[in-house]
Amino acid sequence: MPYALQFLGSDVFGTDIVQMVYNAGPMVKFVLVLLLFFSVTSWTIVFMKLRLLKRFREENEEFLELFSSSREIGRVYLETKTFKFSPLAKIFRAGYAEFSRTKTLQGNPDDSTAFQSQQPIMENVQRAARKTLSIQSGRLEKGLTFLATTGNTCPFIGLFGTVWGIMTSFRAIGMKGSASLGVVAPGIAEALIATAAGLAAAIPAVVAFNYFNRRIRSSQIEMGSFISDLTNLIERGLLKRASSERARGDL
Repeated sequence: MPYALQFLGSDVFGTDIVQMVYNAGPMVKFVLVLLLFFSVTSWTIVFMKLRLLKRFREENEEFLELFSSSREIGRVYLETKTFKFSPLAKIFRAGYAEFSRTKTLQGNPDDSTAFQSQQPIMENVQRAARKTLSIQSGRLEKGLTFLATTGNTCPFIGLFGTVWGIMTSFRAIGMKGSASLGVVAPGIAEALIATAAGLAAAIPAVVAFNYFNRRIRSSQIEMGSFISDLTNLIERGLLKRASSERARGDL
């Protein structure tokens, strides 16, 4: 039987991955521990982000149903207290609160000056809504930087562990003065585990980052569209009240 086949059947090559990790050098072990940290943290972020996006989607659907079916904007504002995760509900609360505050500062909005004071009111509402959109976007994007870092750096960390392991193996070959397959292959196999671990940590992180990035961009577009709907609704209400007051004044 050729020597290579004898080596493939030997106990050295037949040991499992755990045994190879155990036999790896200190630097390779350190790299593997570092990659394990990146991997565990990344998966934790993935599961937490999936759960958060699910809650966001469910509450957004409930809020939009309430918003579209209700004719009293004040009642919608009171109902938004029950929505703890919906970004749309938080944007609505911020916009409506700013609308109410601006109305109070400017006086009664139902008088003949309502039409002239409409523009400052709408600017304040949009500013408050946009600020909340930025806050909610930051909340959605939390953790994505770590996923991107994991995807970009873990392959190189694993490659560093592999290069270091191969260097150690060749140093051992030089000290023993033998370059047979039985001497070279075990050390290289142990070193290559670092590259495999780096890819195992990086690939899911990259996939998750792209998926969450797409979902978050879609949510940001949805929030921007809702801000437009909200400001249009408030603007129509102000115009309607101003027109009603003008008609009363003409009478």
